[in-house]
Amino acid sequence: MLELFVAMIKEEWRVHSTMFGSLSFALFPILIFWIAFMGSFLLPLMRQELPPGELSLILHANYLMLGFMVGAFGLLGSEVMNRRFGQASLLTYSARSLPISERRIFANFVVKDTLYYFVLWVLPLALGFLLASPFIGVPVSLPLLLTLTLTLSFLFGLCAVFFLSSVYSRSKPALAAILISIAGIAGLLILITGQNPARFYPPLQLFLDFSWMNFVLSCIAIAILFCISIRLFSPGSPDATKHHKSLLMPLAGKLSIFSNPPLAAKDLIDMYRSGGIVGQTLFSFIIPLVVIWFFLSLLTGYIPPYGALLEFALVTGVIASTMYTWITMFDTFGTYACLPVSVRTVIKSKIASFSVLQIIPGVFIAVVAVLSGQAIYLVPAVVLCLAVSFYSLGVTVWLTGLSPSVLVYDVKVMVVYLILMGAALLVLSAVAFAAPFATLGAVLLLIPAVFFARLGFSKWETREQPGF
Repeated sequence: MLELFVAMIKEEWRVHSTMFGSLSFALFPILIFWIAFMGSFLLPLMRQELPPGELSLILHANYLMLGFMVGAFGLLGSEVMNRRFGQASLLTYSARSLPISERRIFANFVVKDTLYYFVLWVLPLALGFLLASPFIGVPVSLPLLLTLTLTLSFLFGLCAVFFLSSVYSRSKPALAAILISIAGIAGLLILITGQNPARFYPPLQLFLDFSWMNFVLSCIAIAILFCISIRLFSPGSPDATKHHKSLLMPLAGKLSIFSNPPLAAKDLIDMYRSGGIVGQTLFSFIIPLVVIWFFLSLLTGYIPPYGALLEFALVTGVIASTMYTWITMFDTFGTYACLPVSVRTVIKSKIASFSVLQIIPGVFIAVVAVLSGQAIYLVPAVVLCLAVSFYSLGVTVWLTGLSPSVLVYDVKVMVVYLILMGAALLVLSAVAFAAPFATLGAVLLLIPAVFFARLGFSKWETREQPGF
């Protein structure tokens, strides 16, 4: 239904442009374009260290991860949407008053969100590389082909996680069976071919050896995953009344080391009862990082094994910092406005919940270190991961307060975030390659993390909270 789709696009623009201005929102893709354009001039220098084929591998892995990070639409049928957007009159809820099926509305919502992320993230980067190609001696056909395959890579990641999250919402045993089957197929590929399964990733194969047959098959695979996901999606909330044991006071007692333990316990209970802890951990953390590890392991011929582990720890730390977004998406400050609770208090409770969730990336990196045969670097890798995660948290609190998923599209916020995170990651990456155990010094990042968090407390205490 084209009319509904166009209305959703307009609604998306109005929501974001109302929050921080039409110009600032419109400048966001221009910022991504400019970064890609200027970054393209570094390619000749990078080729001296990595062959072009490995550079394309890194790009396809990044776009695949982007698709993974935004593709867990199957989880949106749970309590998250009701808690976060239930008070708003969005088109997503037009099935309440209009004779339109929820599945059709949601299909439009997914296509709209796909186009939304494509225009904001994928297209600007591709155009930046395309326009820079004549200046760096790259034939125009290469960026055009790369644009096509990177788009397919993004859609593969998005539709694959959409499919898995939809299966998860229907049957957890079925999801387990599918994941075991995928792991078995990957194991067979390793045994039969002796190569990393990431080498057989369809968009990467299409880029290295383009053929119309491979292109058509890739498009068919994406379409099948999308259609099955829409059919499996369960839009309605269960009719049966849910009954839960009282968890607030016992959990608050265990969180007594933090300030305001009841609020922190409330956040964790919200995530647990809505399936957010399991679902988000699986689809927005573990699955993307496992796939990224396979791609990163292809570079071990050019970087030492410990280098791959520590670089992976950096990536994991950045992704782990998005857990703050998981926590803040369950409610807005408006739900606290009628209570004697300040913005500072709510943010501190979210930080406490975030700190508890950091057990997940810490254990994950430890397991990866052991399984990769780099157990000797387990402690530096865990320290590096958690230090980056908490540093990113401090910056995020300062820049976005309680609305990280919204204000990230403010171009001023994004520029400052990229500068602060880029500088820290560049230094830590250099230290990791030069002296692995020196990365233990990453704990010093906690100092600026606390500094930025305190700036955030003061900043958002005096400002009106963004809302829908």
